[in-house]
Amino acid sequence: MPLVLDPTAQDLLFREAHTANAFTDEPVTDEQVQAIYDLVKYGPTAFNQTPLRITLVRSPQARERLVGHMAEGNQAKTATAPLVAILSADNEFHEELPTLFPAFPQAKDAFFAERPVREGSAALNAALQAAYFIVGVRAAGLAAGPMTGFDAEGVRKEFLDDDHTPLMVVNIGKPGENASYPRSPRLEFEQVFTTV
Repeated sequence: MPLVLDPTAQDLLFREAHTANAFTDEPVTDEQVQAIYDLVKYGPTAFNQTPLRITLVRSPQARERLVGHMAEGNQAKTATAPLVAILSADNEFHEELPTLFPAFPQAKDAFFAERPVREGSAALNAALQAAYFIVGVRAAGLAAGPMTGFDAEGVRKEFLDDDHTPLMVVNIGKPGENASYPRSPRLEFEQVFTTV
């Protein structure tokens, strides 16, 4: 076997996992969310930066406010998911670098003094962390329904601040009946890899 990860785990995380559009009403607990984060926080990023911020939308009032900013096709599933998370990039992540990257604490000022540079780095590395988060949700035996169909500026104003850029909204829970579409095709190895 070229992969050391157990085939059952491979299926859980990738081969059998699907984006979910419908969920059961089983709640997602704070303990599950904590366990997901405690696993995925070890995913690699540049300079060990941690720009991802996650806003859990739990109250009915906050959920209603969020649904108003979702694209029409995403409103019903966001309204009924057991848990919804807003994933954003903190553009001031560099303030934590002296602690998070002690091998070179000067990275904060040497590389990230300018806001446009920080925004680009925050977007890339928070997107990496968002992918780890989705895999972590699957590792918890849950399904994720990540969406980018929403009014990003409206979500930022409603839930965040000027230093945070919304990346995606993720519905989380146990998949319900007919929760996902059939598996879509993927590119083959030869279409993706080039050896030079």
